[in-house]
Amino acid sequence: MPSQLFSPIRLRNLELSNRIIVAPMCQYSAHDGSMTDWHLVHLGQFALGGAALVFVEAAGVEPAGRITPGCVGLYSDENEAAMRRVIEFYRGFGSARIGLQLAHAGRKGSTEVPWKGGAPLPADDPRAWQTESASAIPFAGPWPTPAELDDKGMARIKGAFADAARRALRLGFDVIEIHAAHGYLLHQFLSPLSNQRADAWGGDLAGRMRFPLEVFETVRTVCPRDFPVGVRVSATDWVEGGWDLPDTVAFVKELQARGCAFVDVSSGGNSPQQKIAAGPGYQTGFAADIRRETGLTTIAVGKITEPFQAETIVAAGQADMVALARGMLYDPRWAWHAAEALEAEAAFPPQYQRAHPSLIGEPVPGNPPPRK
Repeated sequence: MPSQLFSPIRLRNLELSNRIIVAPMCQYSAHDGSMTDWHLVHLGQFALGGAALVFVEAAGVEPAGRITPGCVGLYSDENEAAMRRVIEFYRGFGSARIGLQLAHAGRKGSTEVPWKGGAPLPADDPRAWQTESASAIPFAGPWPTPAELDDKGMARIKGAFADAARRALRLGFDVIEIHAAHGYLLHQFLSPLSNQRADAWGGDLAGRMRFPLEVFETVRTVCPRDFPVGVRVSATDWVEGGWDLPDTVAFVKELQARGCAFVDVSSGGNSPQQKIAAGPGYQTGFAADIRRETGLTTIAVGKITEPFQAETIVAAGQADMVALARGMLYDPRWAWHAAEALEAEAAFPPQYQRAHPSLIGEPVPGNPPPRK
């Protein structure tokens, strides 16, 4: 039976050759939000690796939307020019399509890069900034208290998402994903743990969904009708009384009604009190439930590491696609190896074809025959 993992799929006007995605992974290696040579190397390796779609890391839609001073942004002409250089390089040599994740860190911003501890920057650090959130509630005890966003601030951020989407379209991205997961700003509005407002932007589920839905509508309106815009969600906070799977299903249905092309299902990130039952494919069940309840095209993520595991997820209808992060960092050629295991085919650059397993032991034109 042909591999389902290596079967094509369509997202609106975007045709993908297989169901393997390189998830967006922050590199903390930008300068004032602008990509550097590191990103040429980082993204270039995935362009050649056989995955159908590669997501650029989360791009902050304004300076205060970044997680760290080293995070990528798409809020200035300089950011756009630096990103154009990387994307043109990527397209010049790669076969995979490319997407961009638009994000705002909210109260989880203004932190040090992970390999220097990842703690909140001290207030007197010149790189620090005042964070904002749905409510004036810090992420954790030692974290600074964010300012509660007012109507003017929310309008500013919606405008920043729209501007970043316009820049992404000018750059020629194939797809946009809006980050509403992992405890960042839109997730902060969704969860009752971080949104304790008493106005129209808080309270019940409809109130807490209002701002994230308006952000989605803002980006969806900027993009052409057939252009795929999706959303990454955290299906649960893993905290009693927090955001949970039924809330997520309701949110996804509202997104679907507004033209969402896909949902990328992760979990957690909004509270240090989370108790995650992690294991191989531990989030796949969330994706399966959301797909069954909504019928929306769904991406599964989270400790998906083995080809037959990924094949089973797609073939069993748990999700339409799989996205790998750490597994791709460790093995950028994961899709090649998966294709070999599943007796399928993945894009293989002609410069590397003499290394293809089908040619092992066969003579290469112009070279001596292999030794017996």
